[in-house]
Parts: sequence; structure tokens; C-alpha cells
Amino acid sequence: MKKLFFAALITSGVFSEAQILRKYSNEFLSIGAGARGLAMGGAVISNQNDVYSPMWNPAGLIGVDRDWQGAAMHAEYFESIAKYDYIAYAKPLDGSGVFAISIVRLGVDNILNTTQLIDPEGNIDYDKITSFSQSDYAALISYAFNPGGNQKLDVGVNAKLVYRNVGKFASGYGFGFDIGAIYHSDNGWNYGAVMKDVTTTVNFWTVNQKELSAVVNGEEFNPAPKDKLELTMPKLNLGMSRNFEINRDLELMPEVGINVDFAKTAALISTDFASITPYAGAELKFQDMIFVRVGLNRFQNITDIENLKRKVSFQPSAGIGVKYQGLTLDYAITNSGIGGSNFYSNFFSLKLDMGDFRN
Repeated sequence: MKKLFFAALITSGVFSEAQILRKYSNEFLSIGAGARGLAMGGAVISNQNDVYSPMWNPAGLIGVDRDWQGAAMHAEYFESIAKYDYIAYAKPLDGSGVFAISIVRLGVDNILNTTQLIDPEGNIDYDKITSFSQSDYAALISYAFNPGGNQKLDVGVNAKLVYRNVGKFASGYGFGFDIGAIYHSDNGWNYGAVMKDVTTTVNFWTVNQKELSAVVNGEEFNPAPKDKLELTMPKLNLGMSRNFEINRDLELMPEVGINVDFAKTAALISTDFASITPYAGAELKFQDMIFVRVGLNRFQNITDIENLKRKVSFQPSAGIGVKYQGLTLDYAITNSGIGGSNFYSNFFSLKLDMGDFRN
């Protein structure tokens, strides 16, 4: 593991002079997975402790301490134009840690291809219109453990393999690492931290110039981009949470934290070095059977294009969950977070915990 980590550091340094840094590269991996975390606005960095943990903080996998867990999620964006799917499996390794593998896909199908609509002489031929799909895939191989047997500290790591495809026009392959930790204090507070793309995630692109390019009246359109390497910069998420027992039946789990992007964005606090956005969420649990969740995330400064006034937008979210023995069904709803947006997305996720079934 140490040799692999060192090799990744060297590789990221070798390409540091020849690639393009992207603010929003591989953003499909920032969506998260599991309707619980999405309903809470991502406020699960210090309290997600199941098979969905790799997408939030891999250290949370330590919570899978019996048998094995499986999970699946499906969501559709913008009236089913885009589809987002996640499946995962996690299993303890005889007391030495927890292993998990997760598969993520975000895809848009039936996109119209009009690159050949106009022939070289400038004539329009609608029969030349075809369609293609754009899909992003990722496989996460995760491992979590207690260093030195310290039960107060959980540590986890993701190794990420990325494949991105834009029809016949381009495809890209990438790899990177995430590392996270959760500390359980004596006073009941949990403190979580995760650095995503810790060594920067490298994407290698191949462009099919023949399919992409179009020549009309001797002029070339859609020339292939010159930059074939793309880097995803690291992102830091910090959170703290605590479980409060209200009475025998009710428990409340709130979390607050910040997301840090090492780039200048529209975040509430933004500099050339980093941008900081707060988040908050909570889960109300009834008899470990029924769950109600809310969250706020993605606070941004935006400018109204009509009156040029600046205002703050945010992404609200909410959801519910039902658990019966080892089966948990969760639902979340959220909008885009852009002021006045009516675009809402629905998320459904399912978790199977064989430890609860057999014990």
C-alpha cells in the first residue's frame, strides 16, 4: 500500500507541468450516494457508517462489523434526461478491517449528433442526424481499519478508477485516491474529515478527430482539443456530529461542517487558493425504524441577470427512511440550489444488512 501511494504521488508530479486543472472535473463523484446522505445535504461526513460510506468518507466502513452489506440506488435528473446509479458491497475481513467495492454511473442517452448535418458544400441533410450517449463510470475499491487497534479512530481509503465516454467522439480513463478519518471522542461527538482526490485524479483523454470534426466550405468546425490530460484538484470535507437521545423512542443526529474546494468558485468564502461552503443536516430517528431527514448545502453567491443584484442560493433537501430487520429503504428529494429553480430530483436507495437478518 505504501509503495502504491508513493507511486501515485510521483505520477501526479510528473504530469504537473503538462495538464489542465479543472474546477469541476469528475463532478459526478461529488454527488454522493444513498438517499440518507443526500436528504441530509451531505451532512454525513462524520456519521455515515455503512456500505454507502465510500462516497462520503471511506472511514465510515468500520461500521460494517457483521456479515456483509449490499446497496443500490437509482435517480433521474431533469425529467429523466440524466440517470444516476450506484451499487456497492462491503464485508469485514476477520477483524483486520472492512473491504468494499462500489460502482457508479451517470449517463445521458439519446443526445442528437448534428456534426454531419451540413455537408462539405454547405447543404443541410437531416438524414445525417444520429444520436449518441454520454456516460461517466467509476469503480471504487475501499478499505477501512482502526490503526493500531485504536477503536476511537477510524481510517479509510478509496482507490478510484474512472472511465468517461462521449459517444464515438472521445473517451477518457482516470485514477485517483481518497483518504478519510473519523474520531470518536469520549463526550459523544464524532469528528470526520475526508480529502478527495488527495493526489489529484488524472484523466487521460483520447479524441476521435474524424468523428468530431466537420468541414464546411473548406472551414473546419469542432477541432479536437489540444489538451489530452485533465486533473481533478483535491477537495476537503470536514464535519462534526453527535447523537442525542430525546426519549426512549426518539433520537436526533445533527451534523454541521464545511466543504473546501482548492479553487476559486462562487462559494460564500472564495479566494484564489480555496473556497469554503458550509453545510448542515439532521436525522430524526423513531425506534430505529422510521427516519426523517433534512439538509442544506451548496451555498453560493449568484448574480441575478435581470437586476444584477447579488444574492445567496443554497440547495435544500429532505427525505424519509424505513427500516425493517436488515432491509432499509430510503427516499430523498432535492433541487438544483439555483435561486427559484423548479428542477427537483428524486433519489431512491436500498440497503441490505445481512448482519441484522442473521442475528
